[in-house]
Amino acid sequence: MVTSKTPSKKRDRVPATQRVEAHLRKTILAGKLRPRQRIIEADIANELGVSRGPVREAILCLERDGLVVNTSRRGTFIHDISLTEIDVIFRMRTKLEALCVHYMRRNANIDAAGLLNRMLQRLKIAADKNSVERVFRADMELHRTIWRAANQPLLYRTLNLIMTPYIFIIGRANSARFPMNVLCKNHEQYVRLVLKTPLDKVEVEVERYFNALHSELLGQRAPFLEFFT
Repeated sequence: MVTSKTPSKKRDRVPATQRVEAHLRKTILAGKLRPRQRIIEADIANELGVSRGPVREAILCLERDGLVVNTSRRGTFIHDISLTEIDVIFRMRTKLEALCVHYMRRNANIDAAGLLNRMLQRLKIAADKNSVERVFRADMELHRTIWRAANQPLLYRTLNLIMTPYIFIIGRANSARFPMNVLCKNHEQYVRLVLKTPLDKVEVEVERYFNALHSELLGQRAPFLEFFT
């Protein structure tokens, strides 16, 4: 009996606002809340068994991070990402991940090759199972592994808390554009680049890799934007 009550006790120790915020972030990352979709406070409160106060506070946190927008007299909506913002997001992510790769390569306390090859294996297994969702999450976890291995908390927080939701939204919009086998090959190439490029050149090469990906996405601008309309 004690064991069965433990999960609810742990949940109760987490402030309601934090639970609501975590739920909304998870829902956005999962693609269940899409750009321009309205957030109904009452529905969220009923779903999570909380009052509207924590929901409003959680929404303010998401608004602070740019994930939602509050429109006077119309309500709160998931942020609609413009082409200009997509460009900025790609440029920021490119610079920050290149820095992460640099610091990871300098971190003598980790086995970068072992970590990234394990992540590649998970990606391949997900692709073999023909699971788009598992491939997508394995893809993101590979990059998160690089961010963590850099051992730079400020860089990790910026990428994981601020950039990740946008990366997920853009990634989901593009997930059907690349066959799984192509995505796996692209990541194999990326991991080789990250591990084998001389340290004094690796930041430039990582930026070149992401810039090429950015250009490829812009070449598919019309179908890409269907996700945001």
